[in-house]
Amino acid sequence: MSELSQNMLVAVPLAPLVGAIVAGLFGKFVGRRGAHAITILGVFVAFVLSAMVLKAVAVDGARFNQTVYEWMVLGDLKMEVGFLIDGLSAMMMCVVTFVSLMVHIYTIGYMEEDPGYQRFFSYISLFTFSMLMLVMSNNFLQLFFGWEAVGLVSYLLIGFWYTKPTAIFANMKAFLVNRVGDFGFILGIGLIVAFGGSLSYADTFAKAGELASLSFPGTDWMLITVICICLFIGAMGKSAQFPLHVWLPDSMEGPTPISALIHAATMVTAGIFMVARMSPLFELSDTALNFILVIGAITALFMGFLGIIQNDIKRVVAYSTLSQLGYMTVALGASAYSVAVFHLMTHAFFKALLFLGAGSVIIGMHHDQDIRNMGGLWKYMKITWITSLLGSLALIGTPLFSGFYSKDSIIEAVHASQLPAAGFAYFAVVVGVFVTAFYSFRMYFLVFHGKERFHDKPFPPEDDHAHDGHHDEHHEHHEPHESPWVVTAPLLLLAVPSVVIGFMTIQPMLFGDFLKDAISVDTAKHPAMAELAEHFHGAAAMALHGLTLPPFWLALAGVVLAYLFYMVKPGIPAMLRQRLGFLVRIMENKYYMDWINENIFAAAARLLGRGLWKGGDAALIDGVVINGSAKLVGRTASLVRLFQSGYIYHYALVMIVGIFVLMTWQLWPYLQAFLRGFSGA
Repeated sequence: MSELSQNMLVAVPLAPLVGAIVAGLFGKFVGRRGAHAITILGVFVAFVLSAMVLKAVAVDGARFNQTVYEWMVLGDLKMEVGFLIDGLSAMMMCVVTFVSLMVHIYTIGYMEEDPGYQRFFSYISLFTFSMLMLVMSNNFLQLFFGWEAVGLVSYLLIGFWYTKPTAIFANMKAFLVNRVGDFGFILGIGLIVAFGGSLSYADTFAKAGELASLSFPGTDWMLITVICICLFIGAMGKSAQFPLHVWLPDSMEGPTPISALIHAATMVTAGIFMVARMSPLFELSDTALNFILVIGAITALFMGFLGIIQNDIKRVVAYSTLSQLGYMTVALGASAYSVAVFHLMTHAFFKALLFLGAGSVIIGMHHDQDIRNMGGLWKYMKITWITSLLGSLALIGTPLFSGFYSKDSIIEAVHASQLPAAGFAYFAVVVGVFVTAFYSFRMYFLVFHGKERFHDKPFPPEDDHAHDGHHDEHHEHHEPHESPWVVTAPLLLLAVPSVVIGFMTIQPMLFGDFLKDAISVDTAKHPAMAELAEHFHGAAAMALHGLTLPPFWLALAGVVLAYLFYMVKPGIPAMLRQRLGFLVRIMENKYYMDWINENIFAAAARLLGRGLWKGGDAALIDGVVINGSAKLVGRTASLVRLFQSGYIYHYALVMIVGIFVLMTWQLWPYLQAFLRGFSGA
């Protein structure tokens, strides 16, 4: 087994960090060209080193689990920076750095005219550093650092156009919703430290059996169940699971490149990665796994429904991301952790492709994002058209495309699961196949085929601010055009893995030794992966067999129905919208989750805050403790002041009386003894 160099591993996250610092602090000096050159170089170095690490791990069996820097020791508790490099982290490093590299190159063209050019490159490079620290960590302290750092940088990126009110609202919403999830996450880490006594993954996993035998103090709940649910609540926030999903669609207010970076390959998959990494703990709690199954199934199905009614091209892809994250979560609940990670990888490529393709369309349409104003773009944007088609085919699970292998494996794993919630989850992911195909090709047909509606642009923007931060007149006619090479080159490079990566990697990732020492599964209790292995006879055979399975025919039905509704009989959607007005209103209001959050939870928080302010701060602290003590001192002083007359004879009298009282008090016991003796005599 070959050894991995510690210096090389340290250089992987530090290279993007150096680029972020140079572009951020010295952007005015290095200029636009210098800012993008130094950040792209940093991410390129990180990608090359990550590819070398992946080769060493996959081919030579190299592993690394050591402390790099010891920060603090509190008794037996060590707080340190350390790296754990195995198949899981090596794969994540390559995915993060490759997608980030594509986004960096794409940004040169997309943000060309933006005054915050250097600042944007600094942010996305800093985001890459944060995500690498998260996936490479070997302890909970570093994991939490990376976890919070990606949240902070996403806040900065979503609100990049900080003069735009909707962007300010969106980044604050993302920040607050993630705080809810992160509160559960830090509680889970706190319980691990309190009962396990260590922040190290290895030490915690070694004590997993002991933790499973304990009860949560004061209850009959299993401690391991409480820990796992707390950790998963963190994943619900970061990976946008229902009901903590509400931040992700609004985060489309940020520039399109960060939609691809944050919402395809990196931040939103952090929760999936974390649960997979914690598989030795989650395997010990069927209650937590059932909870994960239900949450993932709800997200996969009901977020897909919302994609059907969206007209903003980026929001369609955003709801698609939510739905696919639900699929990954369902796989985690079925104990098919390797399948969840496999779908994470394939999804990263084709969803980044779709986001960047949407951005290319937005450039070609002069920053109009309404798909109802498009149509027939395939003639004007051939590279964007063909790459978007490939990404859409991968998304809906077309046999031989990367998404087919991961989605089909998720469906089969859930079908093989013996957990009580597996039935509902299986229904959700199967129906979700049809829904995904319908909304994906609804967008594809409306954008690239049919009537050219951009000549008159019948639909104004859905809100009164300019889309994507650019201020164009949306009713003015513009001829669409293909995007520059710095935009189309990343599309072509992402299209390749979107097609072939599933075929190439399914055997080692799901049924080989690549993730064997990174993921732990109790096959006796959770036989899903064992059943998948039993029925797997190669990638080609799986694709051929997939042509006979219900998911393929459901996906085909979704595509055909989308073609019928939007190409052949465009009056049908309008008629259905009128007939099903009640359901449409529910979906347009996103199941009223925003209303509930703003009018119930936020209102309750405001009432609680006002109560704590008025009752606790104003009345108790200010009124009693601070002002009350001042008033007590004042009143005592006013009473004592009466004895301060300024006359010497008053003071002399007080002294004499005081001496008399003191002498009486001192002599009183003797006087009492004398009187008792006198009376006895």
